[in-house]
Amino acid sequence: MAELDFDATTIDPNQPFEVIPAGKYRVQIVASEMRATKDGNGQYLWLEEEILDGDYQGRKLWDRLNLANANQQAVEIAQRTLSALCHAVGELHVADSDQLHFKPMIATVRVRPAKGDYDASNEIRGYEADGAAKPVAQAKTAPAAASAATKTPPWRQAKSA
Repeated sequence: MAELDFDATTIDPNQPFEVIPAGKYRVQIVASEMRATKDGNGQYLWLEEEILDGDYQGRKLWDRLNLANANQQAVEIAQRTLSALCHAVGELHVADSDQLHFKPMIATVRVRPAKGDYDASNEIRGYEADGAAKPVAQAKTAPAAASAATKTPPWRQAKSA
């Protein structure tokens, strides 16, 4: 038994997330991190994204990019998706996923139908530049570009044992 001193009248109840309709949504990345795959033999870049406007403003979406995986096809798909995301936000040389945060872009979202024990869910199928505010890649000075090139990005770093 756990003793609680909690008054539910002071906090709005959590509402279940309903699947949003398929379409294109203006989003920004608000959090990211490298996480180990379930089997422990790889890593993926986990992205938390927030819808910026419209009926679903404030709703969260998540994406996973398998950047270190035994399945080479999964890695290639993840790299192409990351490239599309980088182009969408105008950051073409990325040393840290924080460089991708809080930059508007368009995410194409689809509905993955319910299957077995799993409810229907949303998944991101692609990224493109936000037409309202096209990102502009920032020119780097030669020393900054050189130092960024020598820093190993998180998805290329060896796993710690």
